[in-house]
Amino acid sequence: MACERAKWAATPIMTDLFTVSGLDQAAPRPLADRLRPTTLAEVVGQDHLVGPDGALTRLLRSGSLGSLIFWGPPGTGKTTVARLLANDTDLHFEQISAIFSGVNDLKKVFEAARQRRAVGKGTLLFVDEIHRFNRAQLDAFLPVMEDGTITLVGATTENPSFELNAALLSRARVLVFKALDEEALEKLLARAEAITGQRLPLDGEARASLIRMADGDGRAALTLAEEVWRSAKPGEIFNAAALQEIVQRRAPIYDKGQEGHYNLISALHKTIRGSDPDAALYYLARMLDAGEDPLYIGRRLVRAAVEDIGLADPQALIIANAAKDAFDFLGSPEGELALAQAVVYLATAPKSNALYTAYKAARGTAKEHGSLMPPKTILNAPTGLMRKLGYGEGYAYDHDEPDAFSGQDYWPEKLGRQRFYRPSGRGFEQEVRKRLEKWEELRKERRGA
Repeated sequence: MACERAKWAATPIMTDLFTVSGLDQAAPRPLADRLRPTTLAEVVGQDHLVGPDGALTRLLRSGSLGSLIFWGPPGTGKTTVARLLANDTDLHFEQISAIFSGVNDLKKVFEAARQRRAVGKGTLLFVDEIHRFNRAQLDAFLPVMEDGTITLVGATTENPSFELNAALLSRARVLVFKALDEEALEKLLARAEAITGQRLPLDGEARASLIRMADGDGRAALTLAEEVWRSAKPGEIFNAAALQEIVQRRAPIYDKGQEGHYNLISALHKTIRGSDPDAALYYLARMLDAGEDPLYIGRRLVRAAVEDIGLADPQALIIANAAKDAFDFLGSPEGELALAQAVVYLATAPKSNALYTAYKAARGTAKEHGSLMPPKTILNAPTGLMRKLGYGEGYAYDHDEPDAFSGQDYWPEKLGRQRFYRPSGRGFEQEVRKRLEKWEELRKERRGA
């Protein structure tokens, strides 16, 4: 069964350029398939790859393609470009999907490629969703890439640095496909109107809304356009509200276990650190709209409060914790406003990483110097033996001292006094700095006395 699925997955889909024997050419075809480019020059939105000075254009011009990894979101032309590369380089195009294929399927593909090579025909093997292969499956590509049996073109929506092993990446060049911008999506819609002979029945605002709904995915844009054409009566023009009803809403591209998740949480954290409440609210809305767990966001806000604000505003931690608890209590959508309040509070709070860096420095020193004994002065002496050994001898009770400050030395003798925490002088830390400076003066006075 696995081999049958692999055989099916490796069968090229019919396009204007590539046909499959036995497929009825008069059968209805999706608009995205009918508009599939027949030359690299027709590919939209990827000029950095296929434009006059694009990376792929230069590789083709040099006559040496090499193995490639195409990384980018869905609907940006990865499969189409792979097919066109095979055509431009006169290589046999073979396609498999990592979802349906195993090591045995790969062996059959490699053997067929060896037989073609023996009669002078090279093979471009396109592997869709290549990140779905495990390490052993990815390792199977290495020898046939090295000896030229295949030219590998793998496509992935996930970051290759995380999803593909280093050995394969060292033998292939990674090319990044960009999400299609508004101009590229508009070109696709114009081509669709030309090939159908019909104007898309949308007013200007609705057309712009459809492009935004596509979220950089050309295939999605054409699929949405087909839905609009099917829904329209003769002479009917839809506004943005009507469009929303027709197509409902396309979910943003976001996988909570993958890179999109980490990109947005990183953006949220950095905009809070950068004191931009509007940008922070935008990324919060993006994450909530995509279905992120609000309590995960709440936990990250607590982290931002202690890492980037700390004692510059001690209320920040209280606000972040309260927002997390408020969402836990209220749920969605009411609790989301508490998260928004926390985001704005944290973004507008004075910033300091003094506590964060102090803790890291203290941990580093503790690890470096091991189990040094604290001075006996500050150790309890619950037994007679410990009192004889000097435990607790000479301890000054700070509350009995002037200014409630004794100025004693609390550090291990072999380590000496260290300084980790350096208040920023922003927000509440201005007051903390004044206290520390005063205590340091008193400490010097007491030592002098």
